[in-house]
Order: sequence, then structure tokens, then C-alpha cells
Amino acid sequence: MPQGPEGLRVLVIVPAWNEQDSITGTLDEIRECVPWADLLVIDDGSGDRTAAVAEAAGATVCRLPFNLGVGGAMRTGYRYALRNGYDVAVQIDADGQHDPRYLVDLIDLMGDADVVIGARFAKADDPYIVRGPRRWAMVLLAWVLSRLARTRLTDVTSGFRASNRRAIALFAQHYPAEYLGDTVESLVIAARAGCRITQVPVTMRARTAGRASHSPVKAAIYLCRAIVALLLALVRDWPAQLEEGAEMPPSPAAPGPATRPSGARPEARP
Repeated sequence: MPQGPEGLRVLVIVPAWNEQDSITGTLDEIRECVPWADLLVIDDGSGDRTAAVAEAAGATVCRLPFNLGVGGAMRTGYRYALRNGYDVAVQIDADGQHDPRYLVDLIDLMGDADVVIGARFAKADDPYIVRGPRRWAMVLLAWVLSRLARTRLTDVTSGFRASNRRAIALFAQHYPAEYLGDTVESLVIAARAGCRITQVPVTMRARTAGRASHSPVKAAIYLCRAIVALLLALVRDWPAQLEEGAEMPPSPAAPGPATRPSGARPEARP
């Protein structure tokens, strides 16, 4: 079975919703950059040929019966990683915005942290520009979560991140599915569980296909929704094991993915 640096078993999880035009290019790039990693595409109830195209490209595919959002798709991916004994699980978007050349940088920091974020705005010359209410929200979220995690974080809404065994076990049970939960709330959960969080500067790219979800109106609404999401994450009554920061061992009784992945090489046990 392929192994990465220091013998680590790495799973790259690609949540995808109607990304038939970009998924092949994304998978080819990932395979070129980290040929020793396994690829798992979570087809999040797509209405197009995303799953079939991903299978043709050689990825293991888990088809969800309907759209759950990124949070639901990633929880499925983390459960698959947990059940199949992966050391590292990396999330990368299917639309081509996350540059796979940074995957090794994220994985290399797994010895120093439980969660590593591929972060925009970490360097003064970062070309990625966000303005207006959306940018204000991102700055506020980064400031609050930096204090919670006791480290400088610049991009807490980035979905480009790597998790080690401890974080995989945590997220397999508690990864949130609400709006912004897959980014903001998941970091609150990790910080409260005692996970070490850090970041690596990355450069994001434009989408290779499809249509971005943010319009001027949605960007204006983003500020209020982001603040509400953060407040709910901070005041939510978490399970006792999170408050104590205890490590959660893998549980063979944990429920698995919603459907059995097709073409899977490591088999997901029922």
C-alpha cells in the first residue's frame, strides 16, 4: 500500500458537487504531486456525471444520495479515513482553487500539529483579494480563533487543510454540517478538544470550471451569518470529552459512510 513521508498513509478527500468539468484535472494534479496518496471523492449528491468521471480518473468514489453540503461530505470522508486506518486526511476542493503543490507542505507539519490549514493572507504579497463585508468577517473570525487556538491564524475559512489521526477521530464523530461549520466551527471543536492548530501560507487559484457561489448580495449577508456561526460554535454545549481535551480513540462501532464507496481499494467495513 502506498506510503508518504515517514511512512504515513495519506488520504486526500475531495468533496465534489456538480464538478464533472474540473474533477479530472484536479485528480490528475493531486496524483502528480503526491503519487503515494490515496484519493477519495465524495460525490455530494451531484446531478451531473461527477461520480462517473471521478471513477474513470481512478479515484475511489463515495456517492451520497443527496446533497449534504461540504460538512456532511467531509464527515463521510473522515469516517472512511478512520475505518481504514489512515494517518493523515487532507481536504482539497474539486474546483481547482486549491493548489496540490502545497499538499506536501501541509503533510510535512503533521508532526508538529493536529490540524494544518493552507492559509491565504499569511504573506504580505498574497495575490488573493477579498473586499467588503466578506473580508471583514474573515478578519474577525481569524482574530477570535487565533486567540482560541493560541496561535496566529489568518484564514480560518479555508477548506484546504490536513488532519492527523487524533483530528480524524474527532472529526469522524463531531464534524459539523451547518453553514460555515465545516471551516469555522470545526476549528472551534478542534481547539476545545486540545488539538494543536497551525497554518502554512498558500496561494489560491481561480476556479477551473463551474460558477463561484458568492455574489455581491451573498457577500454582504456573509458577515452576519459568519458572526452568528462563530457565536453558536463558542456557546454550544460540547460533549464532555471535548471540554476535557481528551484524545478520542478510533471506535469500531462508529457509523460509516452513508453509502459504500465504489471502486474502493481499502474496504470500508460495515
